[in-house]
Amino acid sequence: MLELFVIFSKGGIVLWWFQGASQLLTVPVNALVKDVILQEKTGSSLFKHDKLALKYRLDNEFELVFVVAYQADLALSYVDKLLTDIQREFRDKYKSDLQANNIYRSFNFTDDFQQTLKAIEQEDRMRASKPREMRTWDQSAKSQKTVGSMIINPNKKVSEKSSSQKKSAKGKENQSPSPNLNETKLAEESVTSGSSGNESPAAEEVDSVEANRKKFIAKQMGKGKSKTPAAKPNAPPAKKGKEGRKWDLGGNSRDAAALDVFNTAEDKDKVNVTASEMKLRGQASGALRDLEAESEDEEVEEETAADSPSDASKSGGLFSIFKSLSMSKTLTKESVAPALEKMRDHLIAKNVASDIAGKLCDSVATKLEGKVLSTFSGVAATVKSTLQESCVQILSPKRRIDILRDAMDARQRGQPYCITFCGVNGVGKSTNLSKVAFWLIENGMKVMIAACDTFRAGAVEQLRTHTRKLNTIHDGKQMVQLFDKGYDKDAAAVALSAITHARDMKIDVVLIDTAGRMQDNEPLMRSLAKLIKVNQPDLVLFVGEALVGNEAVDQLVKFNQALADHSQQDNPHLIDGIVLTKFDTIDDKVGAAISMTYITGQPIVFVGTGQTYTDLKTLNARAVVSALMKA
Repeated sequence: MLELFVIFSKGGIVLWWFQGASQLLTVPVNALVKDVILQEKTGSSLFKHDKLALKYRLDNEFELVFVVAYQADLALSYVDKLLTDIQREFRDKYKSDLQANNIYRSFNFTDDFQQTLKAIEQEDRMRASKPREMRTWDQSAKSQKTVGSMIINPNKKVSEKSSSQKKSAKGKENQSPSPNLNETKLAEESVTSGSSGNESPAAEEVDSVEANRKKFIAKQMGKGKSKTPAAKPNAPPAKKGKEGRKWDLGGNSRDAAALDVFNTAEDKDKVNVTASEMKLRGQASGALRDLEAESEDEEVEEETAADSPSDASKSGGLFSIFKSLSMSKTLTKESVAPALEKMRDHLIAKNVASDIAGKLCDSVATKLEGKVLSTFSGVAATVKSTLQESCVQILSPKRRIDILRDAMDARQRGQPYCITFCGVNGVGKSTNLSKVAFWLIENGMKVMIAACDTFRAGAVEQLRTHTRKLNTIHDGKQMVQLFDKGYDKDAAAVALSAITHARDMKIDVVLIDTAGRMQDNEPLMRSLAKLIKVNQPDLVLFVGEALVGNEAVDQLVKFNQALADHSQQDNPHLIDGIVLTKFDTIDDKVGAAISMTYITGQPIVFVGTGQTYTDLKTLNARAVVSALMKA
């Protein structure tokens, strides 16, 4: 039934394994380590890879991982119990070796495993063959009802019905015009004449309902008989509506000459470049600078304040709740639950998406479970360091993205290096594309900008302005070219023509600007998937704001899903990296960086920190985590 059971250390040393299948199952286990354990996504104990389901258990005391693999189609109810029993038996049998870190030896655990597995499978078969027991009377819902609640009172039902109809009739009476009084009076007389005599209380209730119904019908019949007032013979004429103002030079074709601020064709090629922009030349050569981290003195002061008992009793900061854990010897999920709940609120306040904050806290709880601590200061330091390590691990790039080196390799092959920028509306795609172009020019690259935003008015003119500015800053040399075909064109065709032209002109890098689109706009998402499928760019960058919270998760998930669905390929090209813009406007609310990286697993390649061409930096994971942990 089981395909694999393996025990290995967090350092990657396999201590013992059992394989029930003939095929090699190293790929699923490596995928579990790469996609779950290394990316701090250990909140859920189930991981699916192709047709296999893998369940794992972390032993944080001895830094071990227990993994069991089985077919995902099989519903094995004893897997959790098997993991628990095997973990306990392995720890008890080799406790002295594990405490001494003597793991470089062979562990003869096969007989114990077979015996435990056989006992658990037999117990599961007996439980499945046993007939299902019926619920007792005390377990049923009827046992919770009282005798009074089961008595049916018809008078109560009739009175409730009449009261509800009275309320509805009263509400409609307030809305409807006054009915015909004669018809109402006749209806009331017929009701009073028919209701005379000695009748039971229940019959009187029924008669009152009928009377109210007839009153309501009479009122509705009189509604349509209201006469319209006759128009007065000497009534003043009705007022005319407000007429629209006619502006001078309203934008007609006859006003085009007057609206053109350029006198000659040479004026149209000129662009205003300030003295401060001219000084930017030479400031972006080489590697980009990292985000500035918080000074070590401030961090030491914060840690001292957090560890001080007097300050901790006065303040209600993030880690003040850890005082309740001072007597804990071994941490469990229940003991750290209050601290993790406050940690989750802190992360959400720092702009981390709520789902991501919950998963991150679950991962931290899994890593802390089983840790043996002695003092309160140890608990506070351990919990804080665990959270910091998890966040740094999430923000650390899983693969190398070196644009300058890759562009040089493409130049040697005679091919342009293509980068596509995509994202929602108004996040700063064109602005940050021009910053990347400036950085590439400063490092000796010939750049072409492909204007594939053929939808937004002014998009081509914005890129043309940036192109002229960049060339003017570099003494008027044509360091960057703009390739455009106007508006209402197929973006994929424009990009293909730009790449072909760049190859012929020996251009090093092609930056493809795309139209902003919401993640739910299916036609535009199809257009983006077509552009990527046809042109196969070397790098697809998602441009997102640092201001977003939960919206970051929705944007990235749906962008990746749309690229996968509409590409019609077995291995579609998804988002390769992230450009985080407007980072200078968020102070210490840096949670969007955590959310975006956690969802995609892709690194943040660039960070936009301002409006000038040099306001482009690379992400410093420890600087972001330091701002995230600041109370």
